[in-house]
Amino acid sequence: MRKIQTQGVHHITLTGADRQTSIDFWEGVLGMPFVFDQPNLDNPDEGHLYFDPGDGRLITIFTNETRTPDPARTPTDPGCVHHLAFNVSQASFWQAAKRLEARGIKHSGPKDRGFMDSIYFTDPMGLLIELASYRFEPPEGCRHADVMIEAHRIRVARGDHHIDREHLADAIELLVERRHQSLSGDRGAKNPY
Repeated sequence: MRKIQTQGVHHITLTGADRQTSIDFWEGVLGMPFVFDQPNLDNPDEGHLYFDPGDGRLITIFTNETRTPDPARTPTDPGCVHHLAFNVSQASFWQAAKRLEARGIKHSGPKDRGFMDSIYFTDPMGLLIELASYRFEPPEGCRHADVMIEAHRIRVARGDHHIDREHLADAIELLVERRHQSLSGDRGAKNPY
């Protein structure tokens, strides 16, 4: 028996409202360029809109002109999607509440998640959307996931409740020491003063 090795999210497809509502939300609120448009090949009554969330992957939306926005929260039963999280910079994150409020969109306000900041609101069809902003940049040659697994190991070893900034800083230091060479025989912390 062998695994089927995935290499990232290819796309996520959601059921949206009508075409214009979908474009207005995904591009007009979240800034995702509208990059492709065709019929839903499995249902001729629906459109299939494609948006770039910023990393070249795709968010696609099935639209139907008979569907209207429904702000009732989507189900969160086991097996259902709880929410979608999109990465934003710290600069964008700290503008999000004001920009949502300008449109009359209710939101959670900023939430401290230790390793990131989050804000939550729903799309026009009641799907919970999270804007998530990491509080760190990974070292050159590393990914956010590399920092997270090291920070997790540090947190567990220290018996701490959740990952916070100190764990991230120590994880980044450890990754740089492991992955980046130095001519120094002793790379430990020093005080030259």
